[in-house]
Amino acid sequence: MPESKTVLVVDDERDLLELVSYNLRRAGYEVLSASNGRKALDLIVETKPDLVLLDLMLPELGGTEIASRVRANPLTATIPIIMLTAKGSETDQVLGLAVGADDYIPKPFSMKVLLARVEAILRRTSRAASDHARLSLEAVRLDLETHEAFVHDELIKLTVTEFRILAALIQAKGRVLSRAALMNKAIGPGITVTERTIDVHVTAIRKKLGDQADLIKTVRGVGYRATPEPGNGDE
Repeated sequence: MPESKTVLVVDDERDLLELVSYNLRRAGYEVLSASNGRKALDLIVETKPDLVLLDLMLPELGGTEIASRVRANPLTATIPIIMLTAKGSETDQVLGLAVGADDYIPKPFSMKVLLARVEAILRRTSRAASDHARLSLEAVRLDLETHEAFVHDELIKLTVTEFRILAALIQAKGRVLSRAALMNKAIGPGITVTERTIDVHVTAIRKKLGDQADLIKTVRGVGYRATPEPGNGDE
């Protein structure tokens, strides 16, 4: 990976913070670190890292609150976030995704898994930035060069994963994409997540699309497709 890629590691467990930082540096990343939420948020705003590894449970300011503030700030809204959490329940994972995390890794985790997730997200953001294509469907428009999404020419805020899912659906030109296919296109091959993860992302996308939400149809038992054909979103 290029050395210019900067990862901010946020965790209040000192030993884990140092271990993750060490392994990221060995992999060729520039690494910043913070052990409390307040410092983490300040670093994100000041340095705008390429990716944030964010623990859920933090002193001063929790991980979900940090993610919410990052997504609400236009200057930081597109920074990818991987949530680290000692809580492995689906409820906590869904909560992390709902507030804007692009991925989650439950503790304990292997460094090999963590590095693979980091590489996958940074690879797909770099690929999007280098692609000059534009996609559109009805009043929805995506600019793959700037990684921006518009509805009725109004900019909307999508996370990296949400953007990739919406782009994949539009590129499919009305064909149904299974949840597995969307996971592969949006999160990357070899990354194991539950089907519920895709459902949470699609729900978030629909909410942000406003009156264009019905463009994304749920095909029961199969997956999703994007089409302007009439319908209430379920087939």
